[in-house]
Amino acid sequence: MKKANYRPNAIARSLSTSKSSSVGVFIHFHPSRGLHQMFFQEVLFSLEINLGKRGYDFVYFSDLKWQKTCDYLEKCLNRHIDGAILMGISNDENLHELLESDIPVVILDLDITAKNATYITSDNLTGAKMAVNYLYELGHRNVGMIAGEDTFPSQCRSRGFREEIARLGMCTKEKWIAAETSFNEEGGYREMKKILKQKELPTAFFCHSDMIAIGAMKAIQDAGYSVPGDFSIIGFDDLEISSIINPALTTIKQDTYLMGNMAADILFKMMKENERETEPLVLPVELVKRESCRAI
Repeated sequence: MKKANYRPNAIARSLSTSKSSSVGVFIHFHPSRGLHQMFFQEVLFSLEINLGKRGYDFVYFSDLKWQKTCDYLEKCLNRHIDGAILMGISNDENLHELLESDIPVVILDLDITAKNATYITSDNLTGAKMAVNYLYELGHRNVGMIAGEDTFPSQCRSRGFREEIARLGMCTKEKWIAAETSFNEEGGYREMKKILKQKELPTAFFCHSDMIAIGAMKAIQDAGYSVPGDFSIIGFDDLEISSIINPALTTIKQDTYLMGNMAADILFKMMKENERETEPLVLPVELVKRESCRAI
């Protein structure tokens, strides 16, 4: 009853007031996501700069106080949000309620569109294929993978990995693959530690994120091996930390600043110019060669 009474009141308040010049940014908190993940920190930085220059306030919502879901529409109406950017979220009933409203929405890394919503993601499929191809060029034929949680980017990266392995006639084995790992150092460390207990091992690993790769390298070093001496490691993200660790991490770069900037630009057009973008935007990625891979 409380929720049913709330909705008309919130809508009435929203209709009776002018635009708030505020954008809501929703981030799903998880031990490996939210503000604890450097990827989101970098995207947020560019969002804040772009929106600030346009005179918009930056209203941040995390699910630290949510249970399993968030009433996006209720929160937007209650705070008179002009538009919303969603990061790290899942596809659920409450999301569809927001997407069916008139509030412009840009979603990062979830492939869903609606009449007033679009999404932006990096070319995760191509990025994974780039990583495998580079390892192939270095002479590696046996390659493992530490995959992230079951998200849209992870699904694309896993698919790209498997497709390129098959295309090039390389070898991977399920025992060399860790699925649904937390996107952080702890996840990479934990899964690599398990894999290293096997007698038969690959010569290289593709990790779904730089933080996973950093954790995996630590596990390799703690086990008495070296990177890239014994194992080559390639990540995905190109976070700032990846260029200063030892060895510096070879990785697939996705432009976090561009992603945040484009999200703000598109949302601004949707709010101000009434351009209801529906075509998704897939951003290019590139290989960044550093010190964590070697030829064999």
